[in-house]
Amino acid sequence: MFIEIIKMAFESLLSKKTRTLLSMLGIIIGVATVIAVFAIGKGAQKSVSDQFQNLSANSVLITSNRARGVISSSKLTTADAALILESAENIKSAAGAIQGNLSVSYDATDKSYGVIGVDENFIDIANLKIENGRGIEIDDIDSRLMGAVIGSTVATDLFADDINPVGETITVGGKKLEVIGVIKKVGSRIGMISVDESVIVPSSTAEKSLLGSQGQVIINVLVDNIDNTALATSTISSVLRTEHGLKVNQEDDFRIMDAGSMVAAAQESAKTMSALLTAIAAITLLVSGIGIMNVMFVTVAERTKEIGIAKAIGGKQSDILTQFLLESVILSTIGGLIGITIGQLAIPIITHFNLIPLAASINGPILGFSFAVIVGIFFGFYPAFKASRLDPVDALRSE
Repeated sequence: MFIEIIKMAFESLLSKKTRTLLSMLGIIIGVATVIAVFAIGKGAQKSVSDQFQNLSANSVLITSNRARGVISSSKLTTADAALILESAENIKSAAGAIQGNLSVSYDATDKSYGVIGVDENFIDIANLKIENGRGIEIDDIDSRLMGAVIGSTVATDLFADDINPVGETITVGGKKLEVIGVIKKVGSRIGMISVDESVIVPSSTAEKSLLGSQGQVIINVLVDNIDNTALATSTISSVLRTEHGLKVNQEDDFRIMDAGSMVAAAQESAKTMSALLTAIAAITLLVSGIGIMNVMFVTVAERTKEIGIAKAIGGKQSDILTQFLLESVILSTIGGLIGITIGQLAIPIITHFNLIPLAASINGPILGFSFAVIVGIFFGFYPAFKASRLDPVDALRSE
């Protein structure tokens, strides 16, 4: 008997193909959206992890303060790194850098990359690894060497596979520089610049020949112990305010961010984005559920006489309830499966074109499909219940 009920439910849905498809459309979009939400959330978490995986837990980053135009009068310089190392408490090491963006070319290839001027300690403090060649040395800074260490993406973009970048000459901001090293791919950032898409040069070269006053100064500090981060941050602030001659009522012309705060802020942003997208997916499923309910009410109204005949020949209320409820569940289940398929297929496509960071998650399909079935049961029950309660005499009289 149950098999017959299922068969009748399918026949009913197939008899109104356009209506059935439109009813499933909301479920399809809703489930695909749920999968996208989890993929975006997991992708954002992975992006945060990749961005900070090379950042030591006891590191502190100091940059010029961009709030309300304060940067225009900022006195932060790369020389402040030596002052911090000498005067602040609980500091293991400190290295200054200056960063900006410039055109970088080799042969016919010309692209814009981040340029970072650093001292001899910066590559070690930033936990970067040299894959080929060498890093920046103190003699390079003293002599204002026109040389550069390039990131892995820069090396791939500018040079063919059969060319060793080390020893080649590139043009950075109109100046000729020799490539002295290549950094191993890391996926992290220094300030706002991706290490993989950067050209690292001696700080003296960046300040005098490439970036000048247009560059943004950053200082990377390592605290001697992670438990001393708060104390070190406080003393760094005091040292820099004194050095920059800031009055009590003046705002800092620098920003201090410890690794933990940066990771927490990035993760919080990822969570907020996921919560917003989850709300959108929930609304989509709710609207699709209301659409299914409306369709089922129309179906009941169209088949009132059929329900009367079924009851007149001995059909039970439970059978009629089951048939109409099954139609709703079948609608949402098939819609859910199609939504899962579309959502899962979209992830590798979007990832291939690097539109937004996505990562497949098993939670998305499971939750999306579960929501689809629940929506079918919840919004299909009342129309099915109403159909099962129809009086057979009144139903047979209906036109």
